[in-house]
Amino acid sequence: MRLLIDVGNTAVKVATEHQGQISVISEATIPWQNISEVLIAQVGKNDDLEPILAHAKAHHLPYFFANVTATLGDLVCAYPEFKNLGIDRWLTVVASHHLFPNKACIIVDSGTATKVDVLNGQGQHQGGWILPGLDMMIDSLVSNTQKVFSDDDTKFDTALGINTPNAVKNAALSATVALAQRAINEMEQATEGLPIQVIFAGGYGELIQQHLDTPGIYFDDLVMQGLVFWRKYQQNA
Repeated sequence: MRLLIDVGNTAVKVATEHQGQISVISEATIPWQNISEVLIAQVGKNDDLEPILAHAKAHHLPYFFANVTATLGDLVCAYPEFKNLGIDRWLTVVASHHLFPNKACIIVDSGTATKVDVLNGQGQHQGGWILPGLDMMIDSLVSNTQKVFSDDDTKFDTALGINTPNAVKNAALSATVALAQRAINEMEQATEGLPIQVIFAGGYGELIQQHLDTPGIYFDDLVMQGLVFWRKYQQNA
């Protein structure tokens, strides 16, 4: 059994993987006696990870930090300076490539930031966009303007706002949906109408999915799946 750790910008997520089955758990319920190794995807600060690493070391468990490479099997990174690509983005690309082989993919991962990545059917990462997440957009606007405010009760939508919280939240969602739609449109043109797979992830992934006309699939463990596939490549190298 593997322990999978996703150290994000605002939270640490923990899961176990056994025979291809990923189960999200709490840090307090990690079955250390059953863990054989620890796989880590880290974009956040080390302080959040240290208690888990201390337990791993106490149990003499090997641990591995996932990293971005120019290629991974037949998967090719779009960045010439590949080390500048965030590991969370790379792992969502890795997972999508393996979940949907030989298929063009649009990945919309929306949490603290919204990341849109594009992958063609030949395993070539085309690049992507990074946009502030919905909460970050709202916080930035409210913090830097007078008489603009939001609240926790107003729901996100894409309709024109009829009050200030409506206008703020709906604009943030509309901008995010429009960016995802542009990626979909461009890939549809590039593939000349062949089916593409749209993949959603992150805390706001399902919300964005609801406001796009193109059907897609949501994963709450896409980075974790990417970790598992990444590790398989390391073992087979």
